[in-house]
Amino acid sequence: MNDGTYEVKLDIFEGPLDLLLYLIKKNEIDIYNIPIALITEQYLRYLEIMDSLNIDLAGEYLLMAATLLYIKSQMLLPQSEEEPIEEEKDPRTELVKQIVAYQAYKEAALKLNERPLLERDVFKRPPFSSPMEPTDGGTLIELDIFSLAEAFKNLMVRGKTVSTMEINGEKTTLAERMHTIMERLKESPFLYFGELIEEGETTKAIIYTFLAILELMKLRLIRAYQLYPFGPIRIQCI
Repeated sequence: MNDGTYEVKLDIFEGPLDLLLYLIKKNEIDIYNIPIALITEQYLRYLEIMDSLNIDLAGEYLLMAATLLYIKSQMLLPQSEEEPIEEEKDPRTELVKQIVAYQAYKEAALKLNERPLLERDVFKRPPFSSPMEPTDGGTLIELDIFSLAEAFKNLMVRGKTVSTMEINGEKTTLAERMHTIMERLKESPFLYFGELIEEGETTKAIIYTFLAILELMKLRLIRAYQLYPFGPIRIQCI
């Protein structure tokens, strides 16, 4: 979707270090021994997904992409067998320091966020919804935009097997998708991400559904979570 039909810049993005940290956890990688080729490939793939949605990425994402490519090129240079790589000469060292520092900052921020806050914005919730726990009592794992981007990628593959062309006269709008999601959540405690995509929907329709979920999360009307790491994604009213 590169026709400028809908461009969005979302505060829900937390920056390139957040994306790298997510990829490290997803791949169960030692943060002090990052396989740059793998991480660079996955990082660029996520940027391609975001670009296909016309999501306005901050320049820092592109700067990090350039940094990763530079580090990758340095890692490919032949090393002398007589001179093993020292930590100071490892091109990953500075990046690792940044990621470790960011991880510590994020963990501290999460602890602060767990404290009760006065004057917190209050939203009405359906009687079956809880602000802190999923409706079936499982362990709630709040999701970020990158987890949702991966789910979107999988749904796009599913959508392309049915229809990639827009149907003449199709008038999918973001507002309509947002309304549909909220109406469906009135009828059910939660929905699986995949349930929001109908068989045979066009690529454009799938993109609008994804954007609608992001906007509803930004407005703090819904949350996305999993019951276990990288499991099926659920959508629930706040």
